[in-house]
Amino acid sequence: MRKEIVGVMLAAVGLAGCVVVDASRDGGKPVAAESETIRYETGACFGACPVYTVTIAPDGKGTFEGQRFTAVTGTRSFQASPEAYHLFAAKLAPYRPQGERQLRAGQPGCARLATDQPSVDVRWTGSGAAPSHLNAYFGCDMEQNAAMFRALADAPRALPIGGFIGGGARPT
Repeated sequence: MRKEIVGVMLAAVGLAGCVVVDASRDGGKPVAAESETIRYETGACFGACPVYTVTIAPDGKGTFEGQRFTAVTGTRSFQASPEAYHLFAAKLAPYRPQGERQLRAGQPGCARLATDQPSVDVRWTGSGAAPSHLNAYFGCDMEQNAAMFRALADAPRALPIGGFIGGGARPT
């Protein structure tokens, strides 16, 4: 009997890893991430910021498309572990809006604007939930949004795409 209880507890802990909790949604209800795709796209800055798009599914299958100032130009496929996907998703989760959020000039959260900064556009689709979209220009209220911009810029480091991006400047 004791072995059965331990087995059930271990199975429950293992299954808990298959759910992502998105506290930004009403009631903080869990959203199954098993069919959710994340698309992360960087925008140009005045300088040599890498411009690329990465799309990844929960099974770790992904594509990288280098556009400007990346080590690789064009589309490349990659395979990350499901754990890397979940880490990437977790780094982005605190900033995931319910629906759409535009952090750009003239929008709420962007009273003070610095020019020539990079941006990130993140889209979450699938999982049976309504899609979410965050478009963040890193020049919007830079001090107020510094933690979010650092987290958004850091999130791709969870994925095996560093060689595709290269050693150029990163959105910061």
